[in-house]
Amino acid sequence: MPLNMNKEVFITCAVTGSGGTQDRSPHVPRSPKQIADSAIAAAKAGAAVVHCHVRDPDTGMPSRDLKLYREVTDRIRDSETDVVLNLTAGMGGDIVFGSTENPLPVAEGTDMIGAAERVAHVAECLPEICTLDCGTMNFAEADYVMTNTPGMLTAMGRMMTDLGVKPEIEAFDTGHLWYAKQLVADGVLDSPALVQLCMGVPWGAPDDLNTFMAMVNNVPQDWTFSAFGLGRNQMAFVAASVLAGGHVRVGLEDNLWLDKGVLAENWQLVERAANIIENMGARVIGPDEVRAKLGLRKRAPK
Repeated sequence: MPLNMNKEVFITCAVTGSGGTQDRSPHVPRSPKQIADSAIAAAKAGAAVVHCHVRDPDTGMPSRDLKLYREVTDRIRDSETDVVLNLTAGMGGDIVFGSTENPLPVAEGTDMIGAAERVAHVAECLPEICTLDCGTMNFAEADYVMTNTPGMLTAMGRMMTDLGVKPEIEAFDTGHLWYAKQLVADGVLDSPALVQLCMGVPWGAPDDLNTFMAMVNNVPQDWTFSAFGLGRNQMAFVAASVLAGGHVRVGLEDNLWLDKGVLAENWQLVERAANIIENMGARVIGPDEVRAKLGLRKRAPK
């Protein structure tokens, strides 16, 4: 098939994530100040969008604390750094089963809450974008399932739409795109939609190019997509996504390394991605152009 290279590309920086990376690199931000400072540095390096989770400042463990989200977003806004805010809504759908012979009751680490609570920080902080993990899947660890039922996704999607916050559909496999299209057809999500293609996350879509193009070919032509690959393939997927007509995501949520043996900071990953994009003959676009492209509403909460 012919190339459909994107010539105007936005970069999303996934600043910290919720994985167990807090003790693997000193650059993974934990406190609201560290997360906000890292997001601001990423924006200054060329990221038009910053995707934020929050963590317990003392342990580095993932958190859903509304006060932490509010502090992160207030710090970014108060800095007067122009960047599109993208908050996760992925927390609260985690099931960890017991042993294979005794799967119930569920084990420590299970975190299952209702739809309203899963988007409470979105309603509190009113970012321009928030994520919607568009399916259920086995997720890396042996007995952990990321759980997002059709009913839960419909409820959360309606809340996001009613809040005027643009959902970023997180698609970890082709079936997730199939259901995303159904959410649009049902009027739960507005069209054209925004999609993040998540490549190489065990046990979703593997990060080979054939699978990637199958994902791309399942995104409706009028939708906007971005993509990322985990670990050492992060920068390869910067080039692949641009060539396929998409945008890019980098950051410490997905990859800790700048080079072999060299731990990265978020701004360095953004800077390298920007260099790749520009050396391909494309242009890195800023937050105002992203807002115009996606129809975003920049608001600060009261």
